[in-house]
Amino acid sequence: MSWHTKRIKLGACMVGALTAAVLVVSTTPAAAAGTYSGLAYVYGTGEFDGDWGNEGILQRTTHASSNATCLWQMILWADGELDSKSKVDGVFGDGTYNATRAWQQRENVNYGAGLTVDGSVGKGTFAWAQTWLQVVSGGEGAGQTLYLSYNGLYDHFDARRLPDGNYEFVDGDGSWRKAGYDYRTCS
Repeated sequence: MSWHTKRIKLGACMVGALTAAVLVVSTTPAAAAGTYSGLAYVYGTGEFDGDWGNEGILQRTTHASSNATCLWQMILWADGELDSKSKVDGVFGDGTYNATRAWQQRENVNYGAGLTVDGSVGKGTFAWAQTWLQVVSGGEGAGQTLYLSYNGLYDHFDARRLPDGNYEFVDGDGSWRKAGYDYRTCS
């Protein structure tokens, strides 16, 4: 085999390897074990069950200052892990980390949730939290708003899935907020 033929074959292999690497990198956010759905908002479509099973990670280093974190803090508040709505600020700090670990542990002990007690909110933790999110009214079809209530151990709050699939919730101040990953308007 000539050097020229070897170079062509080597070049073809390199192109194939680079193409595979680009595909892996471009799919990593959605495919990597619970890292991020790739969407800007907590999102759902079609049947309500399973909406939160592909959500992004919330933790001290990922989406740590966001309205999605604020939504998670409302869940912690409704379930008694945050003792005041004033702690619902959209910042995933040590208090939210510790409250998340306590929530995960309690859900495992009381309900056999099978969650990893790591203080991180990933696909499994988000999906399990949806267990306590109940449909109040509205429709699941395209272009319809679905009205929901998160029914925690100690309190509840309202949420809704908008016609575009994005979730909104009532924050600690009583304002409706979109549950976005890349910005924070709740305080």
